[in-house]
Amino acid sequence: MNNDIKRIDPRRPFIVTSAGLKRITLGEIGNGVTQDFAHGGHKDAVKPRRTTKAARKALLVAAHTDRGSLDDHSRQALAAAALLADDETEVILIVFGEFKDDAAAFGADRYLELPQFDRRNFAPDEEVRALTACVSAFAPVHIFMPDSATGDGDLGRRYAARADASIATQVVELDHAHVASYAHAGRAMASRELPDVVLLAVNAVEAKLPFVGAGDAITESIVPAERTSAYVDLGIEEMDAAQVALEEADFIVSAGNGVSDIAAFESLASTLGAAIGASRVAVDDGKFTRDKQIGATGKTVEASVYIAFGISGAVQHLQGIKDCRHVIAVNLDASAPIAKRANLTIVADTHETIKALSDAAAAARAARANGSIVQNTPVIEGVAA
Repeated sequence: MNNDIKRIDPRRPFIVTSAGLKRITLGEIGNGVTQDFAHGGHKDAVKPRRTTKAARKALLVAAHTDRGSLDDHSRQALAAAALLADDETEVILIVFGEFKDDAAAFGADRYLELPQFDRRNFAPDEEVRALTACVSAFAPVHIFMPDSATGDGDLGRRYAARADASIATQVVELDHAHVASYAHAGRAMASRELPDVVLLAVNAVEAKLPFVGAGDAITESIVPAERTSAYVDLGIEEMDAAQVALEEADFIVSAGNGVSDIAAFESLASTLGAAIGASRVAVDDGKFTRDKQIGATGKTVEASVYIAFGISGAVQHLQGIKDCRHVIAVNLDASAPIAKRANLTIVADTHETIKALSDAAAAARAARANGSIVQNTPVIEGVAA
């Protein structure tokens, strides 16, 4: 029996490293040196700088922010550039919008914040001009961007078309020499040499890095002030959150078995402008329709904010919210499984919390309408874990 036959790695997409064809290895440094991280070490240990050498080349990463933060897809694109950069190449991040994150922790050596641009505003001409000016100033070898539907993918394609640059879209595999994307409905791979612009598919790269960048802010003026455009932004048309599919909702409040006053819960969702979700137990009890179920046997959601009321957090439910950015759990049991996933746990009665939040939200909306500041905001009795 021949045991030398190499097995194809089924865990695509992956990045090709010096260790072979696999997902990005956390011990893989951009200059090709593998650093050994001992198992069982403290997770908060200080990470080393990727490089301290003077830069001779640059890799550029461009992405929009959402309320001052890069989403997971954008951080993956930044990580890809950092992992492919050698020790004489700096990684420069161009941020379209306000930026509040730690650029160094994401692998950037320098970053330029462009707060005049907003993800919610449609300004393609101005953004292409800004990106063109940055490319002219930094002369990057390659440009990395997330191939997302929230502006980055569109910007990358527009830039490549106007600059007559080579481009690869929906990239799921890359190394220092090539990129590859799925073809023929995913039954084959199409590859080419590393182009000028690389638009990465989501989850093609692990965003966690074993090193940090320098994280220095660029203060000089690079982007022209010209704001003329052939396009007119008609704004965003708001719709009832209840009509938004859970898979597309950015803000979700979800009820579990610990919620019995459904009317109060739905009123809170309406006041907050949030979509409604539920655990399987709540759906099985007939409190919510099946299309509201979140979890392995229901919907998988990617909300920026997910508030779980009275949900213990079975593994199936946690699988459905694994891609949510901020999870808030309201539960009387501080040791419930969802508390381990939550960014914030409020140990309090769900009904008291729902009432307090409803009163606070209603007061805030009234104050905003009157142009005043809310005073004596209701306080939730409980403990934050």
